Amino acid sequence: MTTATAFRVQHSALDPANAVLDQHHPAGEPILFPLAAGQTLRIVDLEGNQAADVLFYNRDDPAEHYSATDTLLHQGGIYLTTGSVIRSNEGRPMLTIVADTCGRHDTLGGACAAESNTVRYALQKKFMHSCRDNYLIALQHADIGLGKRDLVPNINFFMNVPVTEAGELTFADGVSGPGKYVELRAEMNLWVLISNCPQLNNPCNAYHPTPIRLLVWDPA
Repeated sequence: MTTATAFRVQHSALDPANAVLDQHHPAGEPILFPLAAGQTLRIVDLEGNQAADVLFYNRDDPAEHYSATDTLLHQGGIYLTTGSVIRSNEGRPMLTIVADTCGRHDTLGGACAAESNTVRYALQKKFMHSCRDNYLIALQHADIGLGKRDLVPNINFFMNVPVTEAGELTFADGVSGPGKYVELRAEMNLWVLISNCPQLNNPCNAYHPTPIRLLVWDPA
């Protein structure tokens, strides 16, 4: 598996005026929503370097979920970009990245949690908001049969986590910018679970979480 930097920028021809969903999602907040097979989801980094932590579940069988391992093994590389196929724990395609103006996304760094806040920053940071807590809040309110045991390693869209020659992860300055987006076509009926990262300790977003924009188009 290669760790080489892969930037594959591809613009989209889809018109926001034709989207069936177009909304701004607040900084630091979770959201759970359905996405039907054939629909296209665009996530927009409105102000730049805001991490969108995302998980996907098969809406017809929620035990099938996003798998970082299967995704990376099938594509033979560690970064996600245009052409990457997002795969499930059963090895099946869940989504395909069909456009990407950021050029590279992380799926190794994981979601921030009370434990990682403590380890990476300070003991008193333990009870600050985190993506893991956001996930649990969204799932609890949705009451769709998913809970803590269903949380798995996620995708961090717009986040830059280079891997060193020694195999270590480094949380570096972002490669995204205002208005950059990633666009994914659903290959099955999905639940989309997003934590618009509330992290206040990481300088990558200037300690200031910002909103994202979510758009969905029906198949042409």
